[in-house]
Amino acid sequence: MLKVVGLEDNQRFALMKFRRTVQDILKQPHHDDNFLLRWLRARKWDPVAAEKMLRESMEWRKQWEVDKLTEWDPPQILNDYLPHGLCGFDKDGAPVIVVYFDALDIYGILHVVSRRDMIKMTIKRLEEYLKLCREQMLKHGPAAGQVVVIFDMQGFNLKQYLWRPAGEVVITLIQMYEANYPEILKTCYIINAPKVFAFAFSVTKKFMNEYTLSKIQIYKSDPARWQTALFSNIDRDQVPAFFGGTLKDPDGNPKLGTKICLGGKVPKEMYVNNTEKDMENFTTVTIKKGGKLELDIPASEMGSLLSWEFRTENHDIRFGIVKKDYNGTQKEVIPMRRVAAHQLDEIGILICEVPSTYSIIFDNTYSIIRNKKIHYSVKVIPPTESQEITPTTL
Repeated sequence: MLKVVGLEDNQRFALMKFRRTVQDILKQPHHDDNFLLRWLRARKWDPVAAEKMLRESMEWRKQWEVDKLTEWDPPQILNDYLPHGLCGFDKDGAPVIVVYFDALDIYGILHVVSRRDMIKMTIKRLEEYLKLCREQMLKHGPAAGQVVVIFDMQGFNLKQYLWRPAGEVVITLIQMYEANYPEILKTCYIINAPKVFAFAFSVTKKFMNEYTLSKIQIYKSDPARWQTALFSNIDRDQVPAFFGGTLKDPDGNPKLGTKICLGGKVPKEMYVNNTEKDMENFTTVTIKKGGKLELDIPASEMGSLLSWEFRTENHDIRFGIVKKDYNGTQKEVIPMRRVAAHQLDEIGILICEVPSTYSIIFDNTYSIIRNKKIHYSVKVIPPTESQEITPTTL
């Protein structure tokens, strides 16, 4: 067991109290003081809040049978198409994980496997990396007990994440991570971030806590800057040549595909349409010729997310969103336009910056001979705790 050092008196007292209150659920040797400190730090040294968080996480582990996932054989597509891998270790001995994010075809994956399998696979990988962190910490000390992650966003495509099942999986995974894997991130380098990534991050960061955000560094496509950051903490012989390191595959591949799963586009012939035809979360209505449907959706919390997805049968429909403030003013936030939702599902997300009511409008007044059948799903996702800290952006 590693000795805990550098704590102030009030922190040692909180640790002692926390240890005593959760003694009944601790499992040795992994649940030592360093393990307990993760939960205390995540709850700002409040032992009562840390106990609640830990006990809820222990129940979550039982529900997902986390300790048995080592025996679970995941669908092969998840082994072949989820881009990630260990490339080496930083100067403190902490594992360095690489994710070629643009190579994640989450749309394709979710047409082959269930969302539950996607979540189980993520848990399995997190557990494997945590095990490696424990081994490194015993060899090199506490500084090696967290992971360093490099997310390469070059070529990032936002469109697939606006597809409802994909967006919901991403948010679910972030919430799962925050609730059950506190304080395991040392540094996250997000590199080659295109402009469109700013929108995606503005959505996802609302589900991250202050600690996680403080560890994220975002860099645009400027290798000189992000390489300076990377190599101040990681030796070049621990990083793929694709990022300016020295690691290559025997065939010269600079992305190091022998150690890192490179992901890629899932062949459409593998699709089983397990999500495409899923209509259980949709409402179906017929809008009469010359008529319209208006749905007033309240978003009472600042920072909520309004998401929508709809499709029509055979014909297009006019669509738009009007914000109705509580003072009586109205503003068109999504302009009314004709949408060919019979050809491609219409998907979108809107950040509700102030508490308001949003009127979702499906307008068929321009049609004098045709009724329109529409299948829609509209929901408001409430924000988590207010996040005021933004990550470093260079």
